[in-house]
Amino acid sequence: MNPKTILVLFGGCSSEHDVSLQSACGVLSHWDHARYTPLTVGITREGAWLHYAGTPDALPGGGWQKGPCVPCTLRLDRGRAALLELEGPRRELPFDGAFPLLHGKNGEDGTLQGLLELAGVPIVGCGALSSALCMDKDRAHRLAALAGVAVPESVLLPAGAGPAEFLRAARTLAFPLFVKPVRSGSSLGVSRVTEEGRLLPAVEEALRHDREVLLEQAVPGFEVGCAVMGCETLTMGEVDEIQLSQGFFDFTEKYTLNTSAIHCPARVPPRKAEEIKQAARTVYRALDCRVMARVDLFLTPEGGIVFNEVNTVPGFTPHSRYPAMMARAGLDFPSLVSRLIELGVEA
Repeated sequence: MNPKTILVLFGGCSSEHDVSLQSACGVLSHWDHARYTPLTVGITREGAWLHYAGTPDALPGGGWQKGPCVPCTLRLDRGRAALLELEGPRRELPFDGAFPLLHGKNGEDGTLQGLLELAGVPIVGCGALSSALCMDKDRAHRLAALAGVAVPESVLLPAGAGPAEFLRAARTLAFPLFVKPVRSGSSLGVSRVTEEGRLLPAVEEALRHDREVLLEQAVPGFEVGCAVMGCETLTMGEVDEIQLSQGFFDFTEKYTLNTSAIHCPARVPPRKAEEIKQAARTVYRALDCRVMARVDLFLTPEGGIVFNEVNTVPGFTPHSRYPAMMARAGLDFPSLVSRLIELGVEA
């Protein structure tokens, strides 16, 4: 049987461009070439699509653009999935499915998934609807709550709201609280606010990333997460725990772990770990996830489980939690990559 060709997409226009390169390097470095042939396409910060024929180790750091690259685009005829090179011989390169490894906006928010669905391309990951819902913190919380999973108290406000409205909304909650752009990844634009005097600068920062702002009650306790994989039948990774020494798990901490630590498995009783997994399953189903997602929750001092967010394109970097959680459940990195492709393209 000939290997299936999988379009691997990385880079992108978001602030998480560099992280995407690391994730792509991680996936491609653990690729089963006997089963699948990668067709790699990098999207530059400016939005140009380039067919990249170099090696995975050249991706981190951005040096890949100096390698063998040809401008390209997708063929959008439904059912005729192909990459069209726009220079040179102008080859048409068919493929069998796509593995998006772009984090954040225009990669994880349903826009890219919608483009692939329009062309009838099988996706290794969540579809357009699920991706859009999971990126939207307010709508994701509303659906999780309807499914029976607790969520933080919050208030949603548009960019046009005045300072008085933001202050009034904050007073309906209690400090400390988090100010978040509604649609953004990796905690970009998120601030922890402990007093009214710091609220409006935090709102301005959130509005740099989105047109709506979520004021969210801080949840006491600590963050736990669960890797979920599957469509009809779900495979659960081991629950992990984030130990913070200060602040919160912001963009820098997520990718450096300078002042924090991740414990996998989490330091919780087995029965509580199973409750966390069940909450993750419920959220995964409620938000129509498929193939893979990482569900993040809080565990309160009283043992309550509160939903935080879902990452539909979890990281595959050396520090990433999703592959680590799956490894603790018995699925090593190469097996994980192959299983994800199998679920997205062959299932």
